[in-house]
Amino acid sequence: MSTSPDAVTLAVLVRQDLAMSPGKTAAQVAHAAVGCSLKARKQAAALFERWRSEHGRIVVLGVDGVDDLDIHRQEAMEHRLVHHVVADAGRTEVAPGTVTVLGIGPAQSSVLDVLVGHLQAL
Repeated sequence: MSTSPDAVTLAVLVRQDLAMSPGKTAAQVAHAAVGCSLKARKQAAALFERWRSEHGRIVVLGVDGVDDLDIHRQEAMEHRLVHHVVADAGRTEVAPGTVTVLGIGPAQSSVLDVLVGHLQAL
């Protein structure tokens, strides 16, 4: 996933079972990236600043469904990584409260590789 073993990256996991349009997916990914960024500024300031200085690398990965997101959220919590779950407002393509994406990081790519390196990039 990374170009160097210690690059800092933000990973966004997108539910593929929802079959969201490209525009909807982009909006949900943006919500996750902003949510993670705001949390990281407070909870992991050094990693956040390093991520920004390295041009804010983001990878978007697919997962099968909400159960997969839950598993990865638990792993993020166990590793004490910044993470952000996006539950949709329900104004367009999915029902209100539907969990659509999970952002993890920014974190070192070597750590993310262990947790999500097996997932397909979108």
